[in-house]
Amino acid sequence: MEVLRFSLSGKTAFFKKPEVNTYYFTYGSIHKVALLGIFGAVLGYGGYAQMKGFEKEKKQSGLTKSFPEFYEKLQDLQISILPKKKKGYIPKKVQLFNNSVGYASKEQGGNLIVKEQWLENPEWEICLLINSEEAQKVKEAICKRKCVYYPYLGKNDHPASISNIVVEEVQICEFEVGRIDCLAPDEFVSIADLDFDDKEDLDLFGSFQYKEALPYTLDALTNLYHLKNFLYTDEAVNVGETEVYQLSDGKKIVFY
Repeated sequence: MEVLRFSLSGKTAFFKKPEVNTYYFTYGSIHKVALLGIFGAVLGYGGYAQMKGFEKEKKQSGLTKSFPEFYEKLQDLQISILPKKKKGYIPKKVQLFNNSVGYASKEQGGNLIVKEQWLENPEWEICLLINSEEAQKVKEAICKRKCVYYPYLGKNDHPASISNIVVEEVQICEFEVGRIDCLAPDEFVSIADLDFDDKEDLDLFGSFQYKEALPYTLDALTNLYHLKNFLYTDEAVNVGETEVYQLSDGKKIVFY
């Protein structure tokens, strides 16, 4: 089976958490919805801005299930995200700047001081399983280095760089307990429940666990995020019945 594999990076990134509006926090990693947004930009699909007319209609007629065009078309893509930073952690830095458009604040002068938390020099390896027509479209566009809209990392202040593009064959491998090299939903990936002697034999113990609740899907009525806990670790894990794929360099990943 074919997999599109490439490096995704940038100088900064900002994947906004919607819960707080006075101080803007970022998720610690790119997530599936944001990655689908990048693929949608490459293919020229509409986003949230193109839904404004529909949102007005929705308010008049009541709640209606709807998605932005990019999500409607790409939600079934199977992706895998491999962190390239040590232990999966990307440093963050708070940025302060003025929003002086006039309507930004009710204070005198209309100036709003914005505080945003940015990821510094983020970098991931992305794998896309080529198992559908839409996945094929993404593969062809990225391999030909063509895009309709410029991709960015969460916000247009943060341009995305796509490099090291390859297409390779992968196979499902036999996997019971071992190490996984990608972020994976922790309902798929749980620390193996083994006897102590077995743990020593399998070199179960690692040096880190990176866990975070990240956006996984969109709600059809509100378009708000549904979150799922994700895990990235160098410990041996048990993925249950989930299929594990092996890349050409020996890395083992799961798609979701």
